Amino acid sequence: MLILSLALALAAAAAVVNGTLAMPRYRGPRSDHFDGEHFHNLQPVVQARGGFFRWVLNRERGPWREEPGAKPGPPPPRRVGPGELRVTFVNHATVLVQMDGFNVLTDPIWSERCSPVSWAGPKRSRPPGLRWEDLPPIDAVLISHNHYDHLDIPTLQRLAQDHRPRIYAALGNGALLRSRGIPVTAELDWWQSVDLAPGLRLNSVPAQHFSNRTFTDRNRALWTGFVIQGSAGAVYFAGDTALGPHFEQIRNKLGPIRLALLPIGAFRPEWFMSPVHVSPSDAVKAHQLVGAATSVAIHFGTFQLGDDGIDEPVQLLQQAIQKLSPPPRFWVLAFGEGRDVPATALADAESASSRR
Repeated sequence: MLILSLALALAAAAAVVNGTLAMPRYRGPRSDHFDGEHFHNLQPVVQARGGFFRWVLNRERGPWREEPGAKPGPPPPRRVGPGELRVTFVNHATVLVQMDGFNVLTDPIWSERCSPVSWAGPKRSRPPGLRWEDLPPIDAVLISHNHYDHLDIPTLQRLAQDHRPRIYAALGNGALLRSRGIPVTAELDWWQSVDLAPGLRLNSVPAQHFSNRTFTDRNRALWTGFVIQGSAGAVYFAGDTALGPHFEQIRNKLGPIRLALLPIGAFRPEWFMSPVHVSPSDAVKAHQLVGAATSVAIHFGTFQLGDDGIDEPVQLLQQAIQKLSPPPRFWVLAFGEGRDVPATALADAESASSRR
């Protein structure tokens, strides 16, 4: 791990010198979360000094396995009707949301690695849950932030060529995307909104996280969540986030939330990860705070980014769910599994069960 980390650091450093990886500087008006040079969270995020290197040098990884032969899920419908909502978990933070006749893909990644280089870095443990050729027409793509597991240039280039979707990114990420030939429809600041289609509204909402592509460009671009509002209700995609005041703010400003897509993985070691990632038990709290009728777990089981084992996020999520009465409707979908999302908040035995 140390050799790999050093190799990646050297490759990234060389690319920084050549100007090929570092984020372009964003220039814009100051705000309560932008000081003219860097973005920051609503509340201070405190991590131990030198924490990253302390973690890398002392990692205690949980059990992990490779599943290269995992079968993809069935092709989803091309579209759903007005007022209908369907969700399909592809992998990691990539989710297909189909609502009101419109298809949205979140933080898409089909690449083999989430890394600045193709020959090293976190490698996927299993294929994507949907084959590329089985994707329905993609109308819009949402990009929450610029980490390699969420903003994957090869996948976005392929989507732009094959589907020509409208692409919406957090503020400050447009220059990078355009430099790679990826058209950007809009960059959104927190609480900004745009129309996706008649009767369908996209809102950018706060998250507690950070951004960087190299060691030299931390927080040059914003990180965000998204809420889509339409006749099918409101869908919240959290991206990457820790617990914070934003969940209640989202509920109060944009609720009720019919479906929330909440991360559960890459949470260990908690002394290092908790300021920027929710744990499985935190995800259940987020489900409650945001007032979601149904939540779907994301950000687990694909790339080994934290020290949690491959099964640990799901196991701990199930334990946290069962501690509540009645248990919340918090689904763990199989990779490639799609489900129609009920409109009510009442949980029954089937919807309360979590399975992979």
